[in-house]
Amino acid sequence: AALAVTLSCLALPFISNFYAVAATQSLAGIAGAIFPPALAAITLGVVGPKLFSKRIGRNEGFNHAGNAVSAALAGGLAYLFGPIVVFWLMGVLAALSIGAMLMVPSEAIDNDLARGLDCAEDASCEEQPSGLTVLLQNKYLMLFALLAAIFHLSNAAMLTSVGQLLTHLSGKDNATSLIAICIVAAQCVMVPVAMFVGHKADAIGRKPIFLAAFGVLALRGVLYTVSNNPFYLVAVQLLDGIGAGVYGALFPIVVADLTRGTGRFNVSQGAVATAQGLGASLSATLAGLIIVAAGYSAAFLTLAAIAGLGFALYLLAMPETRGFEPAQAGTPSGPAGRPALATA
Repeated sequence: AALAVTLSCLALPFISNFYAVAATQSLAGIAGAIFPPALAAITLGVVGPKLFSKRIGRNEGFNHAGNAVSAALAGGLAYLFGPIVVFWLMGVLAALSIGAMLMVPSEAIDNDLARGLDCAEDASCEEQPSGLTVLLQNKYLMLFALLAAIFHLSNAAMLTSVGQLLTHLSGKDNATSLIAICIVAAQCVMVPVAMFVGHKADAIGRKPIFLAAFGVLALRGVLYTVSNNPFYLVAVQLLDGIGAGVYGALFPIVVADLTRGTGRFNVSQGAVATAQGLGASLSATLAGLIIVAAGYSAAFLTLAAIAGLGFALYLLAMPETRGFEPAQAGTPSGPAGRPALATA
């Protein structure tokens, strides 16, 4: 995947055909979707379930720090040498990621742990062939997939809508700088948030922290309607660092909770991420239609209401997944076939 991203970036300075550019970026997008689940699986295979939460929080902290640094480097180098240098920078960084991955010895990764197994000798832990089947068999995993879709249905369009509004208020040139500040600042906020989530998820529990993410997302949508001052809008966008920072760190932790011991961690990550992607892909369309019909405030309030719906659904229907005991394939682990929560 990193090699595909590297080649896609390095090819761009040499091509100008629209279809060739679209093809290389499609390849990079497909490859990019591999990184989060692959890194989560490698992490689980290296440290095991007991240290997984803390390690994922640390991973996400470094992830967001890297995003902030690369965005700042891209902006500075583009200013000095022109936009073409950004593609070379991205290619170099992608190549460096390959070197970093090669530094992890393959024997350090327990492949059974990496797929969510902690009972490799047990035949009941055999992996099912279909992600859809896995999703449908675990109602809480299905519910979490719905919640992931709701979160991104609310969140994905907020930055793009703010960017459009800033362009309208400040002009194209100023808006570009303000949007860049929004992105870098939010990523900087995500670093301590992700580290905090990883450090405290086992102590506080997953549910209160995830509820906070939904609550901050809803608050952010409402606050956008208070003022059209560009600097105020940029300040509100910093809240994205809290919501997205929590979500990015907790997503693999909750999926690991819901699939522990089943050997279906990776296929379940893919299934939930698919639902997440569907929510994100619909978000901009929904916001755009509302902006055209009723204005920016109506769009932001609608996105906030969706986040509020997610908050209520998580509060009322989703259990605390710390210590969760998923049902094995075809065997219920709780009354009436419901997955049980561990008492310890």
